Amino acid sequence: SGAAGGPPGTPGGQAGGEVGAIMAKLDDIVGVQSVKDLFRSLRAKITISEEKRRLGLPAEGASSLHMVFSGNPGTGKTTVARLMGELFRALRLLPQGHLVEVSRVDLVGEHVGETGPKTRRVVESAVGGVLFVDEAYTLVSDAKDTFGREALETVMKCMEDMRDELVVIIAGYPGQMDELMTRNAGLKSRFPIAVPFPDYTAAELTEIAQRMLKERQQVLSPDALRSMENVCKKQASSSDVQSGNARFVRNLLESAAMRQAERLCALPERSREQLMTLEACDLGV
Repeated sequence: SGAAGGPPGTPGGQAGGEVGAIMAKLDDIVGVQSVKDLFRSLRAKITISEEKRRLGLPAEGASSLHMVFSGNPGTGKTTVARLMGELFRALRLLPQGHLVEVSRVDLVGEHVGETGPKTRRVVESAVGGVLFVDEAYTLVSDAKDTFGREALETVMKCMEDMRDELVVIIAGYPGQMDELMTRNAGLKSRFPIAVPFPDYTAAELTEIAQRMLKERQQVLSPDALRSMENVCKKQASSSDVQSGNARFVRNLLESAAMRQAERLCALPERSREQLMTLEACDLGV
């Protein structure tokens, strides 16, 4: 990325190396191809904006990068938001690039007059980085919810006041996020980038399982691999919103480790290979 060996701050120097490392982390995530494409576009957009700025030409800043992440739980939204912050810092768009992750409870006060100041304090803590509002639709799910609406309006006012000092990402389930954007006309123009996080496919769930096992220095026996593929197929085709996500795989492997431990404890002695290998029966299917 860029000419090699430039001084720090030039594309080929320290910043270029940092950006390369962040892109490598992103490439290491299973799936999310549309997100990977977006990162490359953002990298180009910010690099060109920075060059324009240096030459005194008008250029867009952070306020053009507020985003909507829509996807079911466990599809990588928070992980990607954290990497976004790192990318924006490496590209000198934001000074810190830290992630402040919040939900309704962090923004809304219990009494009249509390919500505005509470929300503003939270937004201020994200200045220089990324504010990630999870399950954002809960702020306005009920027309009578004046506190939630006040929190959302305060966030939008802060986005105006702190232009180019932070990036705001609102996130949640796809259906509810669509509804939120439709019911609140001002949001679409303020959050120009929509990022879908589809559920993982059966093959991606299997790959996630393999990677988690590799980290634990464990392997699946051939039978266990076939079982794992079948479980992931069944899960990916399920209509459950929790189905195509990484949490399902993590929970499955935790249960499998417990069953394996019980099975091995019943043996008089255990080999290294037995300790490392999960069998089909350990998957409980």
